Amino acid sequence: TMHGLHKYLLFHLLACLGKNALGSKIIHGEKAPDNSWQYMVSVQSNERHVCGGFLVSKNFVITAAHCADKNQLTSVVLGTHNLTKVDDKMRYKVKVCRHPDYENVSFGKDIMLLQLSRKVQLSKKVKLIKLPKANNKIKDKACLVAGWGGTKTDMRSVDVLQKVKVPIVALKYCEALWKKSIRNEEVILPDNVICAGGLTDKGFCTGDSGGPLVCSGKAVGVVSFNLKRNCDYPNLPNVYTDVSKYLPWINRILNKNSCN
Repeated sequence: TMHGLHKYLLFHLLACLGKNALGSKIIHGEKAPDNSWQYMVSVQSNERHVCGGFLVSKNFVITAAHCADKNQLTSVVLGTHNLTKVDDKMRYKVKVCRHPDYENVSFGKDIMLLQLSRKVQLSKKVKLIKLPKANNKIKDKACLVAGWGGTKTDMRSVDVLQKVKVPIVALKYCEALWKKSIRNEEVILPDNVICAGGLTDKGFCTGDSGGPLVCSGKAVGVVSFNLKRNCDYPNLPNVYTDVSKYLPWINRILNKNSCN
């Protein structure tokens, strides 16, 4: 089918780009103030930062499903903005609960829960972030994203959390821009996404994947992908998984306190 071909082309495009197509660094941002983003999580493989995430209950973190494509996720770190300052109390082993229908980034459903090995003690440094309602309309024109990803294209992750304000891009406009951008090959965005940033000089880059898009104090999106590992914005809008579309699945797992 034509739709299948579009999906194939997007997959091919992302595959050619390798892992760096995936959102990871904060571009043109600034250091996140110390008394903020206490729900922000570093998702790690063998004690090395690979993705962001955010704490939604005392037992679960949300991140992007693609973070587990090439990495064995072993732990998360909570309660610090500086990844050079981590002690054992901040580190939690995790069990991976991917969305059951996730295949790869181009088909969407790029969302995953991580079950923590022990219950989190909330404190000044560790807080939960609220999730949106099911019929969420984003009223906030400028939302925020944060992460430890690089601050320029091809730069490695940074040690200190960065944040940046990103404008929401209307979905129809975003889809139209993505469709016509790639050498006239139509790129159909997956369902259930939100676009923000990337059209101005602000957005995410590699290493920020899985982090939250925060609008009016709620985590409405999960960093999913951008264009061709290129974080020299402006180019195309950044793409996030729309959390509001996955609430039944999220709530079922949180209520059962188990992945399955």
